[in-house]
Amino acid sequence: MTSAALIETGALEAPARELAPAPTRARESRLRELVDSYVDFVARVLRNSGTPESEIDDEVQRTFIVAARRLDDIRPGAEKSFLFRVAFNQAAHARRTAARRREVAAAEAPEQIDHLGTPEALTDQKRMRELLDRVLDQLDESLRAVFVLHEFEEMTAAEIAEAVGIPRGTVASRLRRARTEFRARVAALGAGGTGEDDR
Repeated sequence: MTSAALIETGALEAPARELAPAPTRARESRLRELVDSYVDFVARVLRNSGTPESEIDDEVQRTFIVAARRLDDIRPGAEKSFLFRVAFNQAAHARRTAARRREVAAAEAPEQIDHLGTPEALTDQKRMRELLDRVLDQLDESLRAVFVLHEFEEMTAAEIAEAVGIPRGTVASRLRRARTEFRARVAALGAGGTGEDDR
């Protein structure tokens, strides 16, 4: 999803119109740049935080609607941290909503078809994604946030500390715990267990 697609739907312009009679070109330009630079990041955070696949596009849009409403509050240079916090909260809300409505779990949601892959490769890819989702779902939210940002987004401890709002030492200890739990849960799943007994 691009900034043009989000803005064409009117989703990002509506909040700006509510707050100001005539949004400035600078605001529109900053918002477009924000979407263009971070739309993939936001989608990954949502996906890796357990948002059902069928809800990702909607939650990406909701994340940028919040950003549009609070654009003046986002410090230059802190955009990624701000968007992470919003996306992580949106993911938690999406998971609660899905549980209440008893929607199909993310692992059962239809996957996009990769026309370049063989059926065997697609099956292996789907199994690996399901395994990763199951393991990440079992991690405590505070550990999952640090793990996802470090392992998937390759953020430094300092960047994670700013994004999550915790000291660097806490980032390091949570990352150690998350890695230990991740390995243990993968091993349990590999041994045929559910990985949920020690939760």
